[in-house]
Amino acid sequence: MPSEPNWIHDWNRTHGPECPPGCGWQLNDETLRDGLQSPSVRDPECEEKLALLHCMAALGIERADIGLPGAGPRARQHVRRLAEEIARARLPLKPNCAARTVESDLLPIAEVQQATGVELEAAIFIGSSPIRRYAEDWTLDFLLRTIRQALRRARELQLPIMFVTEDTTRCDPETMRVLYGAALEEGAQALVVCDTVGHATPAGVAALMTFFRQQILPPRGGIRLDWHGHNDRGLATANALAALAAGADCVHACALGMGERVGNTSMDQMLVNLRLMGARLQDLSRLNEYCRLAADCLHLAIPPNYPVVGRDAFRTSTGVHAAAVIKSLRKQDRDLADRVYSGVPAAWFGRRQEIELGPMSGRSNVTYWLESHGYALAPEAVEKLLAAAKASDHVLNDAEIEAVLQCLSASPRAANI
Repeated sequence: MPSEPNWIHDWNRTHGPECPPGCGWQLNDETLRDGLQSPSVRDPECEEKLALLHCMAALGIERADIGLPGAGPRARQHVRRLAEEIARARLPLKPNCAARTVESDLLPIAEVQQATGVELEAAIFIGSSPIRRYAEDWTLDFLLRTIRQALRRARELQLPIMFVTEDTTRCDPETMRVLYGAALEEGAQALVVCDTVGHATPAGVAALMTFFRQQILPPRGGIRLDWHGHNDRGLATANALAALAAGADCVHACALGMGERVGNTSMDQMLVNLRLMGARLQDLSRLNEYCRLAADCLHLAIPPNYPVVGRDAFRTSTGVHAAAVIKSLRKQDRDLADRVYSGVPAAWFGRRQEIELGPMSGRSNVTYWLESHGYALAPEAVEKLLAAAKASDHVLNDAEIEAVLQCLSASPRAANI
């Protein structure tokens, strides 16, 4: 049996590994804050959020935004309960909370931190780009005063500081130097670069993160650099991977890519890609549970063609594809079957390859379906099913296939085939 390296020539690694050894890349789950800004979701009940929090920990996600307690009593109550659960269950999650640059957002975070004994990083955000400043009638002096006051107050409240500028990807270099420089002077321990409106391309992300590494961070050690992206151009996952490659330490993302407008970077897709790249080795068998739990509590439907957890992710009715998978299964090699027509191994996620019957199917599909469902391979049954599949305008479901077989007089069940 050939080893995996002989099966696949990996052009992704032509110029070396996709990630540096021991890169230490982290993930910050924004599902319970930024993900809830989608106008199409509901704010889950606290018990639902707790279940999702446990899934995050099980998947090895390092950090989690557990809400914006300054938004109101319900948000504050949920944030406190989530922080208590992190402490009670000793979940390996470092929590943070979003806050505007106002004391009324900072005080609730400090109150929860004091009440629970759980350190809460304050993700303090403010707009930065010229277009935002023009719309808001903000001057640079106003932004500087506001940032310094807010971060000083956060320090007084003993809150670790994550400093965030909205719309960083459309901000000019000089303004970034001034704003982030002030934040560092006021004690920020993490800086976040935001693609708030999904403007960036991977090349733009690489240029921006390189700028931060070379011109904003070098004199200071120990400062975490985060990337937070949105998906308006459909590039969120690609941009997040580009950010890590260009020097980010941590990427923010949401389950199923949820968030305002068309959403954020997809946490599940980041987990899958980083696992395939070798950057993370955590068990992802609960990824499907995480996504389905998020979909259920947010009242969303997962599209059938959604990567890895969608209904069709490992499902085919096309004859040539099915034939290759079936031949691999005949070799008694599930790993080979998982990879011959898939770039993602289904078994990693508790899934398997599924062979269906439809208008693009061939005899391999039919014989495999009959075998796997315990039917004898009567030639008449094979031809009848193949004809029915070819005549259909859709993939046949099990009930439709059974109806065809019931019309045949000689299609007895075979025992344990």
